[in-house]
Amino acid sequence: MIDRTAPAPVRILLADDHALVRRGVRLILDGEPDLEVVAEAGDGAEALALAREHRPDLAVLDVAMPRMTGLQAARELSVALPGLRLLMLTMYDNEQYFFEALKAGASGYVLKSVADRDLVEACRSAMRGEPFLYPGAVTALIRHYLDRARQGDGVPEKILTAREEEILKLVAEGHSSKEIAATLVISVKTVERHRANMLHKLGMRDRLELTRYAIRVGLIEP
Repeated sequence: MIDRTAPAPVRILLADDHALVRRGVRLILDGEPDLEVVAEAGDGAEALALAREHRPDLAVLDVAMPRMTGLQAARELSVALPGLRLLMLTMYDNEQYFFEALKAGASGYVLKSVADRDLVEACRSAMRGEPFLYPGAVTALIRHYLDRARQGDGVPEKILTAREEEILKLVAEGHSSKEIAATLVISVKTVERHRANMLHKLGMRDRLELTRYAIRVGLIEP
């Protein structure tokens, strides 16, 4: 008999570029009566399109994905669908990723290695409007904050603009200026100008150094 008084389950969009990871995470979420995966995406751009189509309550996004990272998708989703709750799912215990996730509008940061233990509670916390952090992140963030406070510093601001990040990601993935221009529907000259600005801002000399930076900040996987 169906319980007509039970609330509808939380509708979840799941985005990860590895099908096996998606399958495992979906098993965890769909095993809970109050959670339901309604759409799956293989990259950030697909996640954006599916979020607009399905209007989920919560998006669980892998940090590092092709075409558009989870962090980039989270920033766009928080503007396009302000009521959507966001969780980041990652392999990396990385403070910078976490700060970027917070600035992107995410309310939680879950490590894939302990997703079977933490993800369900993270989803429920997000829907209650509460942040979710795994214990190691709490310790690291408190230490990081106290260190910066002693030095009189705040959380570092973003160095690159959103457009520069888009171009950096494509550069690091090996695309030529012409290919990048076609993908983003801008001129080759504009791509070259952005590339020159990035090199200047970051104090770098070439594509190799830009690629290393892109890996370090989570725009592409190593």
